[in-house]
Amino acid sequence: MLKEEIKKLQKEKDVVILAHYYVDGAVQEIADYVGDSYYLSKVATKVSEKNILFCGVSFMGESAKILNPDKTVIMPDVTADCPMAHMVTIEKIEEMRKQLDDVAVVCYINSSAKIKAHSDVCVTSSNALKVVSALPNKKIFFVPDNNLGRYIAKQLPEKEFIFNDGFCHVHTEIHAEDIKKAKQQYPDVKVLTHPECTQDVLELSDFIGSTSEIIDFATKCEDKEFIIATETGVFYELEMKNPDKKFYPVISQQICPDMKKITLEKVKDALVHLEENVKLEEETKEAAFRPLNRMLELAQA
Repeated sequence: MLKEEIKKLQKEKDVVILAHYYVDGAVQEIADYVGDSYYLSKVATKVSEKNILFCGVSFMGESAKILNPDKTVIMPDVTADCPMAHMVTIEKIEEMRKQLDDVAVVCYINSSAKIKAHSDVCVTSSNALKVVSALPNKKIFFVPDNNLGRYIAKQLPEKEFIFNDGFCHVHTEIHAEDIKKAKQQYPDVKVLTHPECTQDVLELSDFIGSTSEIIDFATKCEDKEFIIATETGVFYELEMKNPDKKFYPVISQQICPDMKKITLEKVKDALVHLEENVKLEEETKEAAFRPLNRMLELAQA
């Protein structure tokens, strides 16, 4: 009944619903588009609806607003945030610019609009290698996540990386010992891991990739079982695409509490009121648009 009410309201009010893979499966089920940050950032620029309801955390809603300044962007819960998005400061970025000649500030999309506004280009976990490779700069200040930064740096030894100390608390709670235990419990089962995990975890993994890349790998691989080292919201899509396969978390705590704040009830309430709650200053929007747009251009080149 709730799902039907949502669909009815959505059509009446000209709303497109975007959902990240980490939100609850019931929310993914009613969304028009489900994906990782890169896919959703592309979709946001192409939808015809005048209202965007973004089921995810705050930086995602901000990115949608930056890329679509003339559209109304609504979050079902404005308190759904990403701690990592705030783990670097404008002061630190400006300090690095003073210290280093010809440095490119590469900003993971998991960051606030104000941080994006002080960056040269944005990246997601699925396009970071391609985007950073395309930059003319030899020096890269990678913010805010140091784990993704180190993963990309290992593949680009010709560039000099300076790392920030930010991290995703969900992925860094998965430890190498946990991977070893999971491998003992499920012998000969491949470990598929997100690059926000720490280096020692990545070294024990069979495949490293973004959320969408993990889904693609598991879907194309002939194996019937997989150990998944990322937020468990991804299990919904994995199981939908692969009903004959089994997926196991490394640990039970692979859950982002902020992503799980998005519920069907909150989606319906947001549609009923349809009040824009993603608002940014014009100056911030304009400054943050450039690195986001540059990401889309370089990733699609």
